[in-house]
Amino acid sequence: MSTPDAVPVSLAEIARIAGVGRAAVSNWRRRHDSFPTRIGGTDVSPQFSLAEVEQWLRDNGKLKDIGGKELLWPRFEILGSRNESGLAVAEAARRMRSPRARITHPELSPQARELVAEAAKLGRAEGPRDTFEFLLQRWLETHVRQLSTTPPPLATLMTRIALTVRLGPQDGGLTVFDPACGTGHLAAAAAQEYDGPGLELLACERDPALAALASTRLDYVADDRDIRTRIAASDALRDDPFTGAKADIALCNPPFNERDWGYEELATDQRWAHGLPPRTEPELAWVQHLLSHLKPGGVAVVVLPPAVASRKAGRRIRGSLLRTGALRAVVSLPPGSAQPHSVSLQLWVLRAAADGPAGPPPSQDALLVDATGFARSGTREPSPDWDALGSFVLTALATLDHPGQEPPQSAVRVPLLDLLDDEVDVTPGRYTASASEPSPKELSKNWSEFGALLTELADQAQHLFVLDVETGTQQTTTTVGDLVKAGALTLRAGLQPLETTAPVSGNAVPLLTITDLLHDGAPSGLLATTSAHTLAEKGDVVVAGVIRAFKAWVHEGAPMALGPQLYALRVDSERLDPHFLAGCLRAPANGRQAGTHASSSSRVDIRRLQVLQLPLEKQMVYAETFRRLRAFEALVARAERSGKGLVSDMSDHLAAGGMTT
Repeated sequence: MSTPDAVPVSLAEIARIAGVGRAAVSNWRRRHDSFPTRIGGTDVSPQFSLAEVEQWLRDNGKLKDIGGKELLWPRFEILGSRNESGLAVAEAARRMRSPRARITHPELSPQARELVAEAAKLGRAEGPRDTFEFLLQRWLETHVRQLSTTPPPLATLMTRIALTVRLGPQDGGLTVFDPACGTGHLAAAAAQEYDGPGLELLACERDPALAALASTRLDYVADDRDIRTRIAASDALRDDPFTGAKADIALCNPPFNERDWGYEELATDQRWAHGLPPRTEPELAWVQHLLSHLKPGGVAVVVLPPAVASRKAGRRIRGSLLRTGALRAVVSLPPGSAQPHSVSLQLWVLRAAADGPAGPPPSQDALLVDATGFARSGTREPSPDWDALGSFVLTALATLDHPGQEPPQSAVRVPLLDLLDDEVDVTPGRYTASASEPSPKELSKNWSEFGALLTELADQAQHLFVLDVETGTQQTTTTVGDLVKAGALTLRAGLQPLETTAPVSGNAVPLLTITDLLHDGAPSGLLATTSAHTLAEKGDVVVAGVIRAFKAWVHEGAPMALGPQLYALRVDSERLDPHFLAGCLRAPANGRQAGTHASSSSRVDIRRLQVLQLPLEKQMVYAETFRRLRAFEALVARAERSGKGLVSDMSDHLAAGGMTT
């Protein structure tokens, strides 16, 4: 029987501890009478005693060698408040680095202090930094609805923008400033991107738990290099702890839409060089706060909601930012770039005037960049294509101080005379729509390319059309399960990685998930090689085991880690051709007959998939035809995209009266 103070864990947490999927835990519960009984929760979401679960897993040989971090985390989770668990994680991380360090947060409960000591001991045994990063990521995942963090790819992009646009000496050290740092994502990204000497990180956060976690995180970053860090727990607008400090670059993802930001008490503050921000424009207070902390030629990159670019209340300040050359560029990001994920947020790029004649002449325009088109296609939830997005934005901003260089399509220089109207609207989409339309010459080229694509498509269709394909014939088949038993192939299942959001250092491999396949098929994550359960290597057949994303293909690239519901099949080359196997497996009827339920979300029983029984010589003939069929499929997809683009472009031209006859 469980004690009243037993630590509860869910089925999902048990799966993490054991290193398996949640379905496996459900099966254990059904098949083993000795599985621990429920101590709480509901029938749908039951909870079990952590101690009883750990003992059962050990007794049944199901506890993987994953260390004690997974067993430790549920005890942090039951501390109660978000603040106490966050402070406890930060305190434990400090004690991992300095065992004799005193408790810096006396408000921690005795239970939390005891847990801090145990966590510190475990961290010193398993690696302080890895243990802290694990606990930090689990804390962020647990409280994701209460926190707004900057995703690592966005933090990296903001840092690269700032380093690209800033003026002044490039080799005299770098001071980075973030007045609303959260858990330190932006400062950590700056430390990763800047490899020069003399790096100083200045950060501020009003939430005590977040400030403590950021301080600890940046202390670990500073251990690797000669980096000076100063983290203050304070409200940067009301009580600026870095008054008078100047930075080379400032990075910030401030809180949005906060009316109680200090409008009354800060009415005469000297930071408002461009005007007192209205009560309803707290974001413009953050913008001016950042500018007040920049060195000459320094750059600030700040995440803002799109309404800040056009709200009537802020037009006077926007006009002043443009006239003085402080606002140099605005970038519209794809939805999903950061919270709130449904909104197309913006990056404002601000720069302080440079000293002396070395700087560029006063700007007469602003660069507006519409990057909203870099969202990954076919997604249920919005998600950017970070590689393409970063390349496009940095290419556009590289033209900022070079008037003779044209920015890429969907980016445009807008003269200040056009921006300084009654609205002072700096929304990029308002100005880039017409600039991104193809010229008649480009439209003609697109039609020519579409025609060439149709010709190639017809050639491939002719090759497939002349094949002698019989219907109704019955060929002998076998199953993947039988081939595994016969030793003709090996089957390995992908698993949920233990740490999917922690920073990756050292050797890493791309991580492919079912979600990636539903988007565009490209891996969206990285995973440390040591954390990858299943690697697909060149020549392996990869199969997606759910109906909605069912497909099979031969992996041709570098090693790639597979997530849940993805499988790697490695063939015996003397008995099976991989392209033949993939072609047989990817048949839609095969997926339907092996599906476990009659819905798009059902799983596919990989072992039940059918494969023709043919000698190796004939397999190779089939394999060549399967290759042609895949090439035809790719051409059809390209033709569809190209055709839709032409329809859209022609519609715009015709609606604008572009037809001359």
